Amino acid sequence: MIRTLLNESTLLELPAEEKVATIFGGNTDDWIFNAGHVASRFVSVKPKAAAAKSSTNVHIISDHGNDYTLELKEVSADQAGGFDATVFLVQTDQDAQKKMADAPVFLPAAEVKEKEDRLEREVAQAKAAAAADKKTAEIAQEKYQSTYPSNLHFDYSWDQPKAKALGVRQIWDDGKFTYIQGKFEEPPVVYELKDKKGSLINFQFENGLYTVPKLLQNGYVAIGKSKVEFHRQENN
Repeated sequence: MIRTLLNESTLLELPAEEKVATIFGGNTDDWIFNAGHVASRFVSVKPKAAAAKSSTNVHIISDHGNDYTLELKEVSADQAGGFDATVFLVQTDQDAQKKMADAPVFLPAAEVKEKEDRLEREVAQAKAAAAADKKTAEIAQEKYQSTYPSNLHFDYSWDQPKAKALGVRQIWDDGKFTYIQGKFEEPPVVYELKDKKGSLINFQFENGLYTVPKLLQNGYVAIGKSKVEFHRQENN
């Protein structure tokens, strides 16, 4: 029998290996049973005024599945023996001790709530970050689309008759990439021209448009022995 007192809290303490998973109080109207909002091994029991001279019980289920059943008595009418301020619970049952050595089988309610709250916060933060990233991308796209036409430079010169023979119609750049557009019976190969020497470069060809992932100053396109050079005029 655990002696409790009006206006006083009795602390029930589980073994260090365990935490409170849940508690069941016998008379929850006249007694306060509190395991806190954070998973721990402590339970506070406090009788209300209406619990004077009465008794009840409490069942504590640990995260290892052990059950602690305790009888409680309010002793304000008999204070000669005092009251129990702290009660240390000890398991003497061998099966219960074995459970304590194993991994927990239950998550304390407070711990479950904490994890649920944390998950909700993480989901909300992820959604907010995704929305912010989307907005940033939309703003960047709008800015890019609004400024892109002004970034196009038609500053290349080439031999028009030779270009027409190969199917080349237009050459331009956007400050980063170089574009060659035409109507080709046989797609030519694009070369970069440096020190009067041509070198193969990477490019993408689709629907009559060459996209070269660099800004070419000088270059040429060729089919067999036929070719046409193009040169970028910086001051145009």
